[in-house]
Amino acid sequence: MVYNLKEIFDYFDADGTFLKGEPYGSGHIHDTFRIETVEAEKDDYILQRLNNRIFKNIPELQHNIERVTVHLRNKLSSIPGSDIKRECLQLIPTGEGKTWLVDNDGNYWRMYIFISNHHSFNVVDSPDEAFEGGKAIGRFQAMLSDMPGGQLFETIPSFHDIEKRLEAFFKKVNENPVGRVESVKKEIDQISRRTDEMKIILRLGKEGKIPLRITHNDTKFNNILLDENNKALCVIDLDTVMPGYIHYDFGDAIRTAANTTSEDEDDLSKVKMDISLFKAYAEGYLSETISTLNDIEIEYLAFAPKLITYTIAVRFLTDFIDGDNYFKIHHKFHNLQRTRAQLSLVMSMEEQYEEMKKIIRNLT
Repeated sequence: MVYNLKEIFDYFDADGTFLKGEPYGSGHIHDTFRIETVEAEKDDYILQRLNNRIFKNIPELQHNIERVTVHLRNKLSSIPGSDIKRECLQLIPTGEGKTWLVDNDGNYWRMYIFISNHHSFNVVDSPDEAFEGGKAIGRFQAMLSDMPGGQLFETIPSFHDIEKRLEAFFKKVNENPVGRVESVKKEIDQISRRTDEMKIILRLGKEGKIPLRITHNDTKFNNILLDENNKALCVIDLDTVMPGYIHYDFGDAIRTAANTTSEDEDDLSKVKMDISLFKAYAEGYLSETISTLNDIEIEYLAFAPKLITYTIAVRFLTDFIDGDNYFKIHHKFHNLQRTRAQLSLVMSMEEQYEEMKKIIRNLT
C-alpha cells in the first residue's frame, strides 16, 4: 500500500519541513517510516501506521505511552547530564493536540522524534552489549516503579498469559483451520509436554507472592537502543507497556540477548543460549532493579527465559496452524521456522538451567 506520507506528516506539529519518507526497521506489526526533514538542524521523525486489528483501542494505547514517556522524561530531567530527547521516546501531537491521527481511509498514525546516533542489534555479540541491554530494561522498570495514576490499560489482553495462550493454541489444533496440524505433530508434542511447568509464574501471581508491575512486555533486544559508545540509551516500542510480571521482560530479553542467532534461524544446530550473555545481561539488569524486586521475583528470574521463549513458540505455532493471520511472514513456512527455533532455544535453556539459577544466586 502506498501512503501520502507528506500529507500525513503535515497533520502533526513537527518542527521541520518534509523532505522524504522511507520504510524503516524490521517490526512485525506496524508500518514504520523514517521521515527526513529539509533542514539539517531540525529533527527527523518516525511515522507509524498503527495496526488497529491487533491493538483494538488506539486511544488507550496512546494514553499509556503518553503517561509512561512523560513520567520517564520527568525522571530524566532530575538526573544531571541526561539527554532527554535521546533517552526517551517523545510523541509529536497533531495540530488538534492528540498523539494520534485517523486518516481519510480509517488508518491510525502516530509520530515520534527520531533518536539520532543510535544502533540496535538482532543478535548480541558480546557480554558488554548484553550488560548494557540488561541495564536499559532494568532502568526502565525501576524508573516506572513509582509512576502515579493507577494501572495502565491492558493494550492486548492476556498478552503473556500462558494459560490463555495455550487455550487458544489447543483450540486451533482441534479446529485445524487450514489443514496444517498433521505436519507439526512433533512441535505440538514438545509444547504439550511442558504445559504444567510453564504456568508457575501465573500461580505465584495469583497467590500474591509476586506483584503486578508496569512492564514493557516486548523486550527483544532490538527494542533497546545503544548510543555511539555502545552504552544503553533508550527502550523503544512501548505498545505493550502495561501491567505484568517482571519475569516477562527479563525472559523476553534473554530470549533474544543470549540467543546465539536470530529468532527465525532455520539451521537449528546454531540455536543455543550463550550462558556468558545470560550472566552479563542479568548483572546489568540486577544492577538497576535489585532494590525494587522481592525475593520470590529474584528466585524465578532464571525460569523466566524458558517461559517466554516457550510462550513465543506457542504463539508462532498457533499462527502457523491458523494460516498466518497475526505475524508478518516472508515465506509460507516462516512461522513454523520461528517455532522450531524457539523450541530449540527452550531446550538449550533447559540444559543450562541449574547454571542459570546459580548465576542469579551469586549476583544477589
